Order: sequence, then structure tokens, then C-alpha cells
Amino acid sequence: MTDPSETEIQQEPPQIRFLRRLVTTLTVVMIGGLVVIISLLVIRLQASETPLPAEIALPEGVKAEAVTLGSDWIAVVSQDNRILIFDRGTGDLRQEVQIKD
Repeated sequence: MTDPSETEIQQEPPQIRFLRRLVTTLTVVMIGGLVVIISLLVIRLQASETPLPAEIALPEGVKAEAVTLGSDWIAVVSQDNRILIFDRGTGDLRQEVQIKD
């Protein structure tokens, strides 16, 4: 006779054991993938400084908010509501457009 305080340990079938290991492995892989995606997003979003090509020199006191590259020009949107268009080859300022509020 068995003691009621002792639980009887039953052997699980091989299919259940395989399924349990498979679910555990997939859970670990999904958690790892989420960690990688979140870390890449954080790294990407931390780059707050707008990258400018080396040949572009902004006028004094102008800070870039966005950069657009064309075939032979580079447009820089500044924080003071201007679009500065530079020549891609020489880096000279071609045109300046004031954005109306």
C-alpha cells in the first residue's frame, strides 16, 4: 500500500518530453531574438546626431535636423527652418530655401 502523503512519480511519455523540450527551446530563442531586436533599436535611436558627409561644412550656428542625398546634391534641413542645398562634389552651397511657418 502507498502512503497518501507521497505522490507517485509517473514517467512521462517520450513524445511529451520532446514537446516540452521543444517549447522550452523555442521560448529561449524567441526571448533571445527580442533582446537582439530591442538592443538594435536602442542603439539605432541613440544616434541623435545627424550624420553629415565629410565634405559639407555648415554655416556658423546652423544645426542639421535631417539630411537628404540626391544624385549630385545634398539637402540639409536645419533647425531654424531652412533647407540648405550643397553641391555633392565640391561641398559648396548652391541654394538656400526658407521654410515658412
